[in-house]
Amino acid sequence: MEIKLKEMTIRELATGYVDNMEDGVVAYSGKLDVRPAYQREFVYKDKQRDSVIDSVRKNYPLNVMYWVDNGNDQYEILDGQQRTISICQFVNGYFSINDRQFDSLETDEQEQILNYQLQVYVCSNGTDSEKLEWFRTINIAGEKLSEQELRNATYRGPWLTEAKKHFSKNNNPAQAIADKYITAKWNRQEGLETVLSWISNGKIESYMNMHQSDLNDNELWLYFQSVIMWVKTLFPKYRREMKSVNWGILYNKYKDNFYDANELENKISKLMQDSEVENKKGIYEYVFDNDQKHLNLRQFDDNIKRTVYERQNGICPMCRGTENENKHWPYEEMEGDHDIPWSKGGQTTEQNCVMLCRKHNREKSDK
Repeated sequence: MEIKLKEMTIRELATGYVDNMEDGVVAYSGKLDVRPAYQREFVYKDKQRDSVIDSVRKNYPLNVMYWVDNGNDQYEILDGQQRTISICQFVNGYFSINDRQFDSLETDEQEQILNYQLQVYVCSNGTDSEKLEWFRTINIAGEKLSEQELRNATYRGPWLTEAKKHFSKNNNPAQAIADKYITAKWNRQEGLETVLSWISNGKIESYMNMHQSDLNDNELWLYFQSVIMWVKTLFPKYRREMKSVNWGILYNKYKDNFYDANELENKISKLMQDSEVENKKGIYEYVFDNDQKHLNLRQFDDNIKRTVYERQNGICPMCRGTENENKHWPYEEMEGDHDIPWSKGGQTTEQNCVMLCRKHNREKSDK
């Protein structure tokens, strides 16, 4: 992989600056892709934007910027998007500072700005893994790129362009049909990252590498729609707890099984009303595998455990018939457990609490 320093003036950078809104932003005589279509929007506040211009006018150094060489004298910004847009917008008259636009400055003031030297490091000819490692290393200041934005910089191609159309930017097609089911900042690529994690079982980079040259993202888009349709069919009654459930992982595991939506709803309704269940979101995983760890069931507090410990005189009832039958265990070496388990209607009350030594409580829990 080659990393070279490219020095240029603001005059060169701002030449040919065009903001095409949804179709992207270009500069550097059309050779620099400042904000590819369906990628992150400009996020600087006016104060941050103005401070960039103030630094330039005072000849203070700006942070180094990073570009990716796409070949054929075409580049894409990896880090420095906000500074680049601030500079180019000011030079091209998009905003003023202290009621003065660029065109109203004196000629010598304009020339000072246009001749300001910028430093840009350009990465080219590296493997995907080398580029991704470099991107992560330099992603340490300013408006940091997310992990998925870093991957996007590495695995660019026709497939990614199409995927961004479906899953990036606010109010995209994916958000329109699934915003109630996914927690994501869509314009920071979090929605795309979520769906990629689902379809690849967490191997996002391998999936992107495999499909990088595909001409469309049909597999990903159809998979996503199938997941959401499956969820809506099985759980027609929407509850706020359904947002941010790992639906794709559940779909991958259970999509081929038959479930009765009415039976699922009855079970969910009872669990939602159960005060013992503290993690209501986990109900949607529990109804598939019956693993109580999803529910975060209520635990006995110290007051209840201490009361029961004193009542038992520190003796574990499950130690009867063993060498520890009459052993008085220290409080710290005993644990509270349900005499009647939750699955059989037991509640987290003092009357249903029994103190067991750690060994027997763990053995009981493993059964």
